[in-house]
Amino acid sequence: MEDLEKKAIRRIQTASEMSLWHYGLPLVCAYSGGKDSDVMLELFRRSGIPFEVQHSHTTADAPQTVYHIRNVFKQLELQGIRCMVDYHKISGSGKMVTMWNLIPHKLMPPTRIARYCCSVLKESYGSKRFIATGVRWDESSRRKAWGSFSDPMNRLNISDEIMLMNDNDKKRRVMESCIKKNKMVVNPLIDWTEADIWTFISQERIKTNPLYECGYDRVGCIGCPMAGKKRYKEFADFPKYKDAYIAAFNRMLVARAVRGKKSQWKSGYEVFSWWMEEKSIPGQMIIDDFIKGN
Repeated sequence: MEDLEKKAIRRIQTASEMSLWHYGLPLVCAYSGGKDSDVMLELFRRSGIPFEVQHSHTTADAPQTVYHIRNVFKQLELQGIRCMVDYHKISGSGKMVTMWNLIPHKLMPPTRIARYCCSVLKESYGSKRFIATGVRWDESSRRKAWGSFSDPMNRLNISDEIMLMNDNDKKRRVMESCIKKNKMVVNPLIDWTEADIWTFISQERIKTNPLYECGYDRVGCIGCPMAGKKRYKEFADFPKYKDAYIAAFNRMLVARAVRGKKSQWKSGYEVFSWWMEEKSIPGQMIIDDFIKGN
């Protein structure tokens, strides 16, 4: 455990030097409110570097996650550490982007192979900055175990090689650069296992998101397709989010009709049932032009 900690801190310190030299700005600790973020934040404190903390507000986090982030940020700001919450704007309109208006705007539900929500709500921040994330290789195998998105007819026609900056894939590296968004990324915890994370939390008595005490092993967006069947528990615990998704899917169908795009779904509830991969919804209920032009 000590070796892992020292190695992660060296990665943070090296990235800090690169950030100060290349951008003239402190390294940024990306904070989601999950256990990996809390571990990384503690390592940042121990590294002795100047740093800032940033959270991307997706509008689909559980209330417990929101309150946990607020409490952590309050303590950090009392210590003189700058904390930033990234709120997203629709280009030109000035209107805040939320999960609930993004779905009608994209004319399709987010899926495991078309995760535009991550790209817009999580990955838009960080131009000309060096950012540290909690990406871990160990998460890759766990996420694959949840199953792959069911599309036997390949109607979505999307390559499975798509990789977002918050993907926990074996292809991820300790240091990465994103030329498109002009930012650099370090993943200090990339070789930590789930057991390593919880051991460190226990040993150092780190306060984590209360959702972990309620049977959750992930605390991302409620309804995230990456959670697979675990979404049933999320929607049972947070039924208002189910209502919000169904309402967004209803608006999505209206938006599609206005733009003359076909859909075999008749209601937001049918979209939601298909999205949850319920067997009661026929497989042919797939938007023909799911990705084209979007």
